Amino acid sequence: MKAAVATLFPELFRSFRECGVTGRAVQNGLVELEVLNIRDRAVDRRGSVDDYQFGGGAGMLMRPEPLFETLERVGWRDGARVILMTPSGERLDHRLARELADSGNLIIFCGRYGGVDSRFRESAVTDEICVGDAVVSGGEIPAMYLMEAVFRWIPGVLGRLESAASDSFATGLLDFPRYTRPAEYRGMEVPEVLLSGDHAAVENWRFEKALSATERLRPDLIEERDMDAIRERFVRLMRQADRQKEKNDG
Repeated sequence: MKAAVATLFPELFRSFRECGVTGRAVQNGLVELEVLNIRDRAVDRRGSVDDYQFGGGAGMLMRPEPLFETLERVGWRDGARVILMTPSGERLDHRLARELADSGNLIIFCGRYGGVDSRFRESAVTDEICVGDAVVSGGEIPAMYLMEAVFRWIPGVLGRLESAASDSFATGLLDFPRYTRPAEYRGMEVPEVLLSGDHAAVENWRFEKALSATERLRPDLIEERDMDAIRERFVRLMRQADRQKEKNDG
């Protein structure tokens, strides 16, 4: 995948490109990530990229010229999805992240100030995306969130794709509790069922815990859904992950 992120603060992405999941994806050649400085296309020598709104109103807007000209710097922009990070966009979820991973190249614009001139939104942007129902000062952190969620689905990025396939939301439920060694620590013990070696009992325990967490914290995820279908998907993905782990370990 080729990806570009357009921002007024390119320095914020320096560590992001070098560390963690994104760093491995870039270093292994699975993702080409370009960082574009919108201020390189400022409209004057002072570096201006924003101006007052026509018709009045609080907040400055990013002008159209730097935005369009930054987009035009991307030689592979034809066919790419052009994303604007904005509080008024579509809510990012598991389905959308996987769709973007499958769709090809991405160009992500980080808004600032009171937003961007709507001519850019209407004629250049293909997707307006929001990562949560809260407003932050700019789109840089939301853009990192989006890229991390998307890059996880590119084969080879995680090393074992089943790690993404069995994450929270992939099964349709929130995650179940997970434990590792030691089996007892400061008087806290790992649930006995996980040490039993009884695969059916473990599957049932994990499903019940995941379902309970979802009913308590995110009931919207399972409203009007068939519980048998949810359980079938859950078990299938868990078994798929276990088979892949055995293969990798072997």
